Amino acid sequence: MASSTKPQNVTRQATTTTGGHLLSIGSESTRSESTRTKSARLPRRLVQLYVGLALYGASSALLVESGLGLEPWNVLHQGLAQLTGLTIGVVSIIVGAAVLLLWIPLRQRPGLGTVSNVFVVGIAMDGTLALVPGAHSLAVRIPLLLAGILLNGAATGLYISASFGPGPRDGLMTGLHRRTGRSIRLVRTVLELAVVATGFALGGTVGIGTVLYAIAIGPLAQLFLRVFAVRPAPGGSTVVAVGQPERAILPG
Repeated sequence: MASSTKPQNVTRQATTTTGGHLLSIGSESTRSESTRTKSARLPRRLVQLYVGLALYGASSALLVESGLGLEPWNVLHQGLAQLTGLTIGVVSIIVGAAVLLLWIPLRQRPGLGTVSNVFVVGIAMDGTLALVPGAHSLAVRIPLLLAGILLNGAATGLYISASFGPGPRDGLMTGLHRRTGRSIRLVRTVLELAVVATGFALGGTVGIGTVLYAIAIGPLAQLFLRVFAVRPAPGGSTVVAVGQPERAILPG
């Protein structure tokens, strides 16, 4: 009786969900190829990481200067800054470090991007606020708001595509998701409502910019993730990314 022979190169597919999106992870050979690609593209990835984080801090500063509403976590940072007298960038660093400590009981592992996120974003935010003059008229504040949201989307695409690990706040959400079994969307919503409410009570700015950011940042980040995706090294096999990079958590 003839025996059936299984191909040696068996593709084992796995799936994971990030922010409600389904991400297909290829075979072990595909993952090995992806690892080699990341190593070959290390200089580019490092540039993407730090440029992305610096631009993220700069974009947040533009939202602060617009005075028309901040992204959820910066509502909290601004409120704490007014309470303590510290700059919003310094508060962002302190809160980021505190959130990172919460990773320990959640058994989350930080990456280079995680630690860098804590410091670079806050420093870039304070640096930009020191350089950008205060805006008073709506004719200036509205463009600042729109530029801040657009730049934030581009920055998000840059540093997530670099694949050096999630930011401390996103890691907190994924950790709570795994521990509680609740959806990431629910965990994110509850957590961000809590930080917005707390920040607003402390004097943080909530406005039309907050709403517009929540609506626009998801599509913008998705767009720039595709633009800045790290391609396979020359001569390597082609790996087609489906959806978001693994472990990426997009706002919205």
